[in-house]
Amino acid sequence: MWFSEFIGGVLKKDKKQFDLKTVIMELGVNAYYKRLAIDACIDLIANTLSRAVFRTFEEGHEVKKNNYYLFNVEPNINQNATDFIHELVSRLVNKNECLVIMHDEQLFIAENWEVVDLAFKEKLYKDVTIKDLTLNKVFRESEVLFYKLNNKRILDVIDGLYKDYGKFISAASNLYKRNNALRGILEMDISRAQTDEEQEMIEDLFNVQFKEFFEAEGGAVLPLQSGLNFEEVFSGSNSSQSAWKDSRDIRAIIDDVIDFVAISLHVPKGLIKGDLADVEAQTDNFLMLCIAPIAELLEDETNRKYYRKENYLKRTYLKIDASMIKHVDITRLANALDKLFSSGTHSINENRNLLDKEPLEEEWASKHFITKNYAEAEEHLKGGEGGDKDQAI
Repeated sequence: MWFSEFIGGVLKKDKKQFDLKTVIMELGVNAYYKRLAIDACIDLIANTLSRAVFRTFEEGHEVKKNNYYLFNVEPNINQNATDFIHELVSRLVNKNECLVIMHDEQLFIAENWEVVDLAFKEKLYKDVTIKDLTLNKVFRESEVLFYKLNNKRILDVIDGLYKDYGKFISAASNLYKRNNALRGILEMDISRAQTDEEQEMIEDLFNVQFKEFFEAEGGAVLPLQSGLNFEEVFSGSNSSQSAWKDSRDIRAIIDDVIDFVAISLHVPKGLIKGDLADVEAQTDNFLMLCIAPIAELLEDETNRKYYRKENYLKRTYLKIDASMIKHVDITRLANALDKLFSSGTHSINENRNLLDKEPLEEEWASKHFITKNYAEAEEHLKGGEGGDKDQAI
């Protein structure tokens, strides 16, 4: 009994029950690594999608008017197009959905709203909040742009996976700390008087002197009074090789977290980690499996709500052009551009558009030409001269 009272007197002056929390560490799970992987994917998707061009057409002819400026430059007075796309993608990934409303011919992303889901009538959106402003208007489905990424919220799946992996990371981190922490044995004379001054000295030794000694980055000296003897305990796991192995184990688990987050969002894991192997193939897969579906989602919803059926059928619509996302050396396109032009597929201005160059203000630059090597099969069978002349169409 006297021993427990002594320990209680050393650690707590009021000699109450010893707090086990000081010696038992609860395994904690933090979300930093998961958040890092998710935010990295969001930034990659948003940065890539912001390079796409929102092309606007009127009755089949490409035009650059108010709608072009709205989608490509300034959706609203507080955001440029790049900021708008980043917020939209962030909400699509984090919330699985994003609501955009039209106000004063500007596009605004809503932060919160309530939905009245009706079976055979338009959904209703009420209590729509933008920043700190809650609108009184009730919006019908046809009056808003509502983007939904997946049938189920993908972050719920990621959160479930991370419950286990977060524990693995915490356990590996704690093991690394324990294996590389300083340890020692303190011999004390338990027959020492339990005066207030003696207990203050013991508390100062544990709470101040030992703390500074163990946390010192350089050399440190621990002064001890008579009757106290400290001996450092060395463990075989404190070797540099063991420390390197433990840190590599932690990195391997973190890599697993990045991998399953990237897989869930259809982002090649090599692009997130900065791997240089097969960058071109990874980029093509990323554009096809991740960016193209999101672009199609934005395009379809915008055309059916913003342009409407009657205009779309008259070839007045929005088209998201992702061809400019991937940077290609212009010299590598020379042969392809020549074939597109000589076959009549593209005009000079359409080729210039592929190179992100301004069109020429000349009538001939918008015409389509076919070289003399191209002609109808019937002309060759007749032995005619139809294939010997350049044709402009």
